[in-house]
Amino acid sequence: MNEQNGRTLVLALGNDLLGDDGVGLEAARQIAGRVDGSVDVVQTGEAGLALLELMEGYARALLIDSVVTGRYPPGTVLEFQPEDFRRVVAPSPHYAGLPEVMEMARRLQVVFPQEIRILAMEVLNPYEFGIGFSEPVRTSLPRLVQRALQILDEWQNPGSQPDQHRQDSPASQPS
Repeated sequence: MNEQNGRTLVLALGNDLLGDDGVGLEAARQIAGRVDGSVDVVQTGEAGLALLELMEGYARALLIDSVVTGRYPPGTVLEFQPEDFRRVVAPSPHYAGLPEVMEMARRLQVVFPQEIRILAMEVLNPYEFGIGFSEPVRTSLPRLVQRALQILDEWQNPGSQPDQHRQDSPASQPS
């Protein structure tokens, strides 16, 4: 078992070969040199139940990924909680989403993060092969990194700052 007692995980998801889909990985690279030893930064192209093993043992986890909702302009930084995602019946465990992974951890009595936050950037096309980011994603990357660092700081220094940076959250974006 992976025992990380009280540690924080930054888990970046994506694929550098799929253009904008790699935005979470690049954010993690920029974050890695700016956090202390209580934060582990992990980059992965894994999905589904593989996330269970990566997240096991941590107290808190910040997931960073790309998303295509079609509801927000590309480059918008969105914030989610696990309860924002509805459970979906996956065709196999390889395609399980966060709700299924959390349920599996509960059933297996795996030590799993009690606090999970998700930052996702709205992107143009995460399915087309290519290196590099679209203009709106490249321009917004510093905002994604800054918000991730703010969340990590809030976790390390609870109560030190009011949560005033939800302007890029889904709830405050026009529909």
